[in-house]
Amino acid sequence: MDNQFYNQIFWGNSIRNYALFAAFLIIGFILKKYFSKFLSWLLFLLFKKFYSQCAPQKFYELLLKPIEFLVIILLVYTAINQLDYPLNEIIFKRITYIDKTQKIFAITLIEAIDKVFAFLVIISTIRIALRMVDFIAHIFAYKASLTASRTDDQMVPFLKELSKILLIITCVFIVMGTVFNMNVATIIAGLGIGGIAIALAAQDTLQNLLGSFTIFADKPFVVGDLVHIEGYDAVIEKVGFRSTLLRTLDKTLVVIPNKKMIDSPLENLTLRNLRRVAFTISLTYQTKPEVMKKISFEIKEFINQHPKTSNDDTIVIFNAFGASSLDLKVEYYIEIIEYELYMAIKDEINYKVMEYVLNNGAEFAYPTSTLYHQINKSEEKNLH
Repeated sequence: MDNQFYNQIFWGNSIRNYALFAAFLIIGFILKKYFSKFLSWLLFLLFKKFYSQCAPQKFYELLLKPIEFLVIILLVYTAINQLDYPLNEIIFKRITYIDKTQKIFAITLIEAIDKVFAFLVIISTIRIALRMVDFIAHIFAYKASLTASRTDDQMVPFLKELSKILLIITCVFIVMGTVFNMNVATIIAGLGIGGIAIALAAQDTLQNLLGSFTIFADKPFVVGDLVHIEGYDAVIEKVGFRSTLLRTLDKTLVVIPNKKMIDSPLENLTLRNLRRVAFTISLTYQTKPEVMKKISFEIKEFINQHPKTSNDDTIVIFNAFGASSLDLKVEYYIEIIEYELYMAIKDEINYKVMEYVLNNGAEFAYPTSTLYHQINKSEEKNLH
């Protein structure tokens, strides 16, 4: 009686087929999370052999969802195969004539289903591979952060992007060959002819790509360096295939093509060993010479004794007779390269300069003009 019930046919399938279909889907969706964690755990053990300090939380965060998506695809495909349907039913047909020869292209239902699932499996597999690249890059970025050199910090994101691009190109060729039945070898051979046209169309992109390799070869800067280029004082954040990302001192993100990074004059401010500071102190003409000498001496002594300045290069001199002031020129160098510390030291010295000027009874000058008017005799009588 039970067999008769399960063998009843509805819409071309028995109740047993529908039960198996539903069982695979229900059990699959219930256990997909556990299947995904198990597969993630197996992959994690593989990475653990190469690097014992792998962080499982980061690994699961990156790979759990893509693996879960692949498991769902495989479960749905297995469930669908439990049903009987017209496998040879043609759902698409096209007739073409080549040299008067009739060519028929037809796709059956089973072929369409297989191709759709093959496409989804390839995409999900490449997605897992891309996440694995992210995790490997995460490991190498951590190891690079432990070294004194910053060159490896710059190489890791570049190689990460290069690996992803190669994986995506590989995925495209696999899809073309597996899903669309194209001759991949012929397509690759054809790229040799079409490559010239592509190169001409993408000339700027290729120049920027070559620029990125030049940056890595010559190393005019590395990630974290402060540079001056195209009117910007900015910190290098990332060197990509096409462009370099810079963060200006006011925290604005600037994108400059790699071609300009190697063609334009570039100052690597990080590589300099000193920062120059120069300014003028304008005093009133009522200031006495001995007061000016004392102010100059005190300022120079304070700067020379400061632990963060180069005391061999300090200059404090009476520089010029200005239009409305006596000008002292102050020039010194700070041995701190970091911008925030440099500004703090500069701020400290400026306040001390103001203190020396005011403590010696001198005054800062500001632009003034004196008007002289000659009074004639008639005006003098009127005044009296």
